[in-house]
Amino acid sequence: MASRNHKGFSLLELLITVSISLILAGVTFISLQPMLNQSHINSAYDTTLMALRNTRNLAITQSHEYYVNFNPAGFPAGTIQVQYQPPAVGAGAAPPLEQVITYTIPRDVGFAVQAGFPATTPDGFGAGINAIDFGQTLAGEPLNYVVFMPDGSSQDNLGNFNSGIVYLMRPGDNIYNSSRAITVWGATGRIRGWRLAQPAGVATWIQQ
Repeated sequence: MASRNHKGFSLLELLITVSISLILAGVTFISLQPMLNQSHINSAYDTTLMALRNTRNLAITQSHEYYVNFNPAGFPAGTIQVQYQPPAVGAGAAPPLEQVITYTIPRDVGFAVQAGFPATTPDGFGAGINAIDFGQTLAGEPLNYVVFMPDGSSQDNLGNFNSGIVYLMRPGDNIYNSSRAITVWGATGRIRGWRLAQPAGVATWIQQ
């Protein structure tokens, strides 16, 4: 009687194969981690820049006031809230703000500053101490919002031009790989992006 040949993997061979696969997956993940971290800070920067520029364009094209709030109360950290200010009717008070859209940056990135930031700030705005640092204050506290007007300028709710800066960073990373900044010039509403570099060994904000 002819014998049957049994083909297949033994338990030992299967365990070896699974172990090798797990090791390769771990090595791949570790090697790709810096790239993933970099993509998160870039995504946060792009989202914040887009939120500001889109809102300014809305204010101009719609001829109304639009607010951009960073880390608004009642929302998770890393939220950017855009609101619309309906015009007042007659001599009455302005109606409540209406929400337009919210943006969210990656959770491992935040609006924050860290040690090592140079004393010379982007566009000369702020002091490099507050993560969300605009020129005008209410009750002695820095504003966490920008209001874009129909002429494209940025103002506070008292009508003062409101220049300022927003810093983004990923905690624990090298500051030159994980730090970004965005400035708003109040008089024109000009918005510019920055990254931290080290030319000639000196920490310097470079416009992107």
